[in-house]
Amino acid sequence: MGVEQKEIKLIALDMDGTLLNDELEISPRNRAAIREAQDKGIHVVLSTGRSLLTCRDYAKSLELKSYLITVNGSEIYDGEGNLLERNLLHNDEIAKLIEMTKTHSAKFWAVSTDKVWRENFPENAAEMEWLKFGFNIADDEVRKLVLEELALNKELEISNSSLTNIEINAVGVTKAKALNRVCKELGFTMDNVMAMGDSLNDILMITEAGIGVAMGNAQDTVKEAADWVTGTNVEDGVAQAIRKWAL
Repeated sequence: MGVEQKEIKLIALDMDGTLLNDELEISPRNRAAIREAQDKGIHVVLSTGRSLLTCRDYAKSLELKSYLITVNGSEIYDGEGNLLERNLLHNDEIAKLIEMTKTHSAKFWAVSTDKVWRENFPENAAEMEWLKFGFNIADDEVRKLVLEELALNKELEISNSSLTNIEINAVGVTKAKALNRVCKELGFTMDNVMAMGDSLNDILMITEAGIGVAMGNAQDTVKEAADWVTGTNVEDGVAQAIRKWAL
């Protein structure tokens, strides 16, 4: 099936497994393509599961001037770094999720509005604001049990950013929804967006974008949902896609 060429006004990039190589660096070829896209007037937006604290330096190093979508769409920042939108998990949901980590002896991490917590959890968790909760479960059977239990809770948005983890946001929070808001602010639609990613937390933005690109290293379901599959994150797949569809 041929993919129709679109006028790309915004490029949305996932980070881990997409923009970043396996050393968590941005390759020179990816940098150059992003610079050329920005010089052409195209908005380049990081759309990531990471928190602001763990993605801001990358955005600065790329000299990005546009919006920033963090924690799978839980937060949206404008080009000046002002918070536009924040969507929190209910604290009683966090309590339930912590209980589940004990029941299943599962490793976890969680993102509050000011820190990423790994394994150790603050005593005053109930008084804090939470953006995301994640399980790291290598055992397929245990992960399946946890997913089945989570699916019963209609207050949660469930995705992943790797085959062995589970990511949980407040229901309705997705990178796609955040991108729709950014497009509205900028005065165009998702039809003018090229979105790129590798995991389940990228699937909605890939399917809703004018051109949805899966990385060569993407999960199979993501490749099936995409319009086009580019090279892997260690083959400058981001640069390949930008040069093909946007420049």
